Amino acid sequence: MKKACRSFSRTPSSCLDRTGLGLLALRVGTGGVLMAHGAQKLLGWFGGGGVSGTATAMEAMGFTPPKASALAAGVGELGGGALLALGLATPVGGAAAAGTMAGAAAVHAPNGFFAMNGGYEYPAFLGFAAAGLAVTGAGRYSLDHALGHALDRHWMVPAALVGAGAAALAVVGSRAKRVKEPAPDEE
Repeated sequence: MKKACRSFSRTPSSCLDRTGLGLLALRVGTGGVLMAHGAQKLLGWFGGGGVSGTATAMEAMGFTPPKASALAAGVGELGGGALLALGLATPVGGAAAAGTMAGAAAVHAPNGFFAMNGGYEYPAFLGFAAAGLAVTGAGRYSLDHALGHALDRHWMVPAALVGAGAAALAVVGSRAKRVKEPAPDEE
């Protein structure tokens, strides 16, 4: 007679993996939200401005060059979100999304923390969730697991997070200098 599964544990393989299910829910939810935001920026879906409208907004927020900034933000959200939702190359997807959200949080930071006041609460949450998934991994119910973690090696986690962090710092730092500089007519 087959032994019944007493808890949702990782073993035996016939039992459901609660951690894997939790990571699946977190990945699909976080990735789906990020994908929707990226689709607004890149494709103009869901009331978004597409690349041209996003480029105009990026320029107004102090990001240059505006079109490249719009493409980077859209790819970071849509691409990073898709990788997270699928659980594929999770360190790269999570780091890309987290880096993009660092830029968004910087834009909202002058308004304080809470989203109801236009603050950075929401992009910070998405960024931390994405970074957490990059570190934790996609779990059992993912393409990474199905592919034997070929695109989710241990060394990829710090490499992806450091790379995305450095890029985010450079972009946010460059934007901060432009935003603080007085306009030519104010001098």
